[in-house]
Amino acid sequence: MADTTVKKIDSAHSPKGEQGQKYLASGKSLSMRLWQDEQPAEAKQPSRRDYETVGYVISGSAELYLEGQMVKLEPGDSWTVPKGAEHTYKILESFTAVEATSPPAEVHGRD
Repeated sequence: MADTTVKKIDSAHSPKGEQGQKYLASGKSLSMRLWQDEQPAEAKQPSRRDYETVGYVISGSAELYLEGQMVKLEPGDSWTVPKGAEHTYKILESFTAVEATSPPAEVHGRD
């Protein structure tokens, strides 16, 4: 039998991660998170994650540094960070974006 569970998440009451992200809807193999009003800052240390990420910029701008490349992210842009790729972000102006991760970032200490 197919899973017919419906989940609705109100972001005003979403749990927050240690890096400031809000966890949104999550399924067995995919989850969403919101980065809301992230303020300008220098890029953090590059990291590698055990999940793939796709994102969409709602407002603001940032630079994504990915395996020696730099891509500027602005409203309407979307991006991909492959599983295991070294990357970091530098927030240039108050930044809001939504990301989806597969498998879910917040499960099994991946985040």
